[in-house]
Amino acid sequence: MFWTRLASGIVLLAVAVGAVSLGGIPLAILLWMTSMAAFRELTKAVKCGAAGEKLNSLEMAGLAGIICYYLLVYFSGEPIWLLMCIVGVFLTVMLTYVITFPKYHVSQVMAAVFSYLYAPVLLSFVYLTRMCDQGIYTVWMILISSWGCDTCAYAVGKLIGRKKIFPVLSPKKSLEGCIGGVLGTALLGWLYGYFFVEKAFPDRSIAWVMALICAAGAVMSMVGDLAASAVKRNMVIKDYGNLIPGHGGIMDRFDSMIVTAPMTYFLTVLMLL
Repeated sequence: MFWTRLASGIVLLAVAVGAVSLGGIPLAILLWMTSMAAFRELTKAVKCGAAGEKLNSLEMAGLAGIICYYLLVYFSGEPIWLLMCIVGVFLTVMLTYVITFPKYHVSQVMAAVFSYLYAPVLLSFVYLTRMCDQGIYTVWMILISSWGCDTCAYAVGKLIGRKKIFPVLSPKKSLEGCIGGVLGTALLGWLYGYFFVEKAFPDRSIAWVMALICAAGAVMSMVGDLAASAVKRNMVIKDYGNLIPGHGGIMDRFDSMIVTAPMTYFLTVLMLL
């Protein structure tokens, strides 16, 4: 299992780094495919469809909405069009609910909208961050905030972790590990900004800003991880899927990045651009 997990992790890292570096079509396609898979994992987890049902009309509305949304992300990226698409998907789901009543329960309708917003829409901020001004430099803060926080929190928790902060939701997480994850991620952000970004922009001192953005992203990274775990505990499932050998599903591996991406995008626009 360890070697399977390690090999999968290396492949995932290579694909992610390659797509983020290239940006444009490769990144948009990767995020679209990831979003489609994550949406299906979520709808299954939160029981959007009936037991044994492969794909219902609520899910089809969501999948069609993901395609439209990512086409708009790539060809336009204008907030008004993206917002119109999100509202359009919501209205389509509501229309489906009304037309097919009483086929679906209101909880299934809410589950479909939740699944659409949770992964597909939030993941799109990886692309939006990469394609904004100087995005080739700022987009890496998403990876630093999510994967860097995981590593730092794990290391600190193993070394000095004592106080359990979420004993019911995540018994292995400690207060010391959480603090270490945020501080360690801030340090990684500062090092990245100082040694790589500031050399590209010698007229700006932005390492401390990147440290703050990465620290905020680290907090959201832990929120994303815990929220995804909470859903699994509520629905009594171990993993969201088995698409990634040794890791589970898309939601199991990218739960922290999903919520880190929008935080990084908004703080980058507000503080750096």
